[in-house]
This record gives sequence, C-alpha cells and structure tokens, in this order.
Amino acid sequence: MSFSALIPALPTSDAAELEALDETALRNCLMARVEAAWRLAREVHPELPRPHVWFDLRGRSAGQAHYGRGGLRFNTVLLADNRRVFFDEIVAHEMAHWLVFHLKEGRRARPHGREWQRVMRDLFGVAPNVTHRLDVSQASPQPYLYRCHCDTRHAFTSRRHAMARRGSRYACRRCGAPLVFDRRADAAETASAPG
Repeated sequence: MSFSALIPALPTSDAAELEALDETALRNCLMARVEAAWRLAREVHPELPRPHVWFDLRGRSAGQAHYGRGGLRFNTVLLADNRRVFFDEIVAHEMAHWLVFHLKEGRRARPHGREWQRVMRDLFGVAPNVTHRLDVSQASPQPYLYRCHCDTRHAFTSRRHAMARRGSRYACRRCGAPLVFDRRADAAETASAPG
C-alpha cells in the first residue's frame, strides 16, 4: 500500500468545528479521540489496557506514550495551535506506540520501527511520520541569546541556558567558537528565533 492510498481509519476532523472549541471542550474532544483510537487498537489486541491521558507535556514534543505512568501525554500549547494535526495524526502516532509496546514482543521493538510503522499505516491509515513539523516557538520559547565569532544566531531555552550557567559548554557548529551569553531577547526576537 502506498502512502498516497492511505485511508484514515478514524474520521477526519473538521477544522472549523475544532477551532470553535474552548480549551475544556478541546481537551474533552481529544480524550474522546484517544478513546476511539484505543477501541480501534483493541480490535487487534483485545487485552490492550486503556491509557490514562494527561495534558502536562511541555516543550517541543506534541505527544508522548509514557509506559511508566500508564498513558499518553499531550502538549496543550501545541494542541491549541495545531488542532487538526493532533486529531488526525498525533493521537494515532501515540496510540501506535501504546499498542506496539503492549504486544508480545513490543518491549523489544524500536520506537519508530517496522511494527510501529505498520500500525500507523495498516490500522490507523496514517503516514508513519516520526516527527512533526509544528511551529514550536510558543511551546518552547528560546529567550536567551548567545554569540560566537561568526554571525550565527544562537537562541537557548531556559533549561539550556541554566545548564550553560552551571558550567555546560556549547560551541558554534559553524565556527567552532565557544558560545557566550549575550542577552535576553525581547518578545519579537523570541518569536522569530530559530529552532
């Protein structure tokens, strides 16, 4: 089956309907979508446990299957700005991880390996893309600017900046010079900072 011939197993979401939802309704609808994906996955693996759902993921990741906590985590900042992608791709992506992990040999499977790709294509009818292409500037701001010897701009997240302040060393990939803290960016610079 080619990627162009994929037919989504879950109904395609309606962008206008999703945009009209407030935050609470959006979360409830996403939980219903997870439930629908779980029911579909149970057709393949009837013993598949129902995952808990949390909206506590931060940073650049859209979603995460968290086996230790027993469920799926989603990033509400990215969800608010990318509703349709979450409903049509991210939920299937994370549920595919959840399903593969719970298969007999799932713990040995590579995270985005053959088994996961097959679940994405054959069960969910979604292209097995490993990473998303969402704008993460609001979810993972990089307000700390660093400089080197060349003109390359270096923007750090709060976490990376704190690590640099505690002694971690970073170098420019272009000129090889050590990166030195310059200043905190203003709001306009933060929004346009490279990822």
